[in-house]
Amino acid sequence: MIASLYIHIPFCNTLCDYCDFYSVTTKSLKNNDIDNFLSVLITEIKNKIDYFNVKEIPTVYIGGGTPSVLGKKIRLLFDVLKAIPSFKPVEFTIEANPESISEVFLGECIDGGVNRLSLGVQTFHEPSRFAVNRGGNKDIILKQLTLASNYFSGDKTGKTLSIDLITGLPYQNEKIVTDDIKRVLDFSPVHISLYSLSVEKDTVLEKKINDKTLFLPANDYSDNLWLTGRDSLIHAGFEHYEVSNFALPQNRCLHNIRYWQMDNWLGAGPTASGTIINEKNGSAKRFTNEKLGIRNEGLFTCEELDRNSLMKETLLMGFRCKEGPDTEKFYRRFGCKIDDCIPQTIKRWEGKDKMLFLNSFLTEAFAELD
Repeated sequence: MIASLYIHIPFCNTLCDYCDFYSVTTKSLKNNDIDNFLSVLITEIKNKIDYFNVKEIPTVYIGGGTPSVLGKKIRLLFDVLKAIPSFKPVEFTIEANPESISEVFLGECIDGGVNRLSLGVQTFHEPSRFAVNRGGNKDIILKQLTLASNYFSGDKTGKTLSIDLITGLPYQNEKIVTDDIKRVLDFSPVHISLYSLSVEKDTVLEKKINDKTLFLPANDYSDNLWLTGRDSLIHAGFEHYEVSNFALPQNRCLHNIRYWQMDNWLGAGPTASGTIINEKNGSAKRFTNEKLGIRNEGLFTCEELDRNSLMKETLLMGFRCKEGPDTEKFYRRFGCKIDDCIPQTIKRWEGKDKMLFLNSFLTEAFAELD
């Protein structure tokens, strides 16, 4: 079987107010917690690759949390991965925050085979960062971006840099958004994710907004901030290939494309999930690790996705992309063409940008499917 691999590292120096991913702060850890976590994680990865008989791992993504807080300990994970016979990824990504990277960490990444670094810059505007408890500051970010670009600089090293930015933060305006983009472009990223801030349930950000101790830009203005960023990136030569993602030619994120096209992937680490597709009957199984603190003891839930559920999810994920779902794969998997499944919706939306109004498009598509 061919399957990509997602690895969750649940540690952060500080917790951002808007984040709803599972993570724990490094200051709450005891002496051997990281070593013990890595030992259990490595065992889980080996067991899942063996259990699912994975013969090829085309892409790997180490996310978090903040994997860069592991520093040189990341080598423990890399050494084990490199020893796995099926571990020959075309794309190997690791996430990092600028303030926690170091020459030691970046050197270990290069030695470990990482060829894509995803840096969470979010914004250089310090009032916005402070308002949502984002660690670091402008000067640190600029200094660390310079360091990162020495290791991940495209043409110079063959390793590429991706950067995350957020719009819709408190105290942002259009100039701040365009200035953020101009600054990151100085470091030659080949991929930029531009997210519009969303208020997730049970986060600190939600509480602050409900308590009226923090205010976000109005919805229309927030939309304009994101559109301003989008236009700046397109003007700079980036292709808007997915709802929140932009890439220079030949630099799309291959790992995320496998999610969006509903290919097989395994998930390892606390709260990570994986999905295995049964191509014969158009169904799937989703395995999600239970939240057990940093002790991930192999407990997970298994969700059965029947044909209708998998078809909906395939449309939901696929239409996030500029080209839509893979039509040949859709036909092989479900025995019908997309145009035959939702003909009225496709006709009504012909010539319209589905990515910008994805929720409306999918609402109509799912109603027609049902």
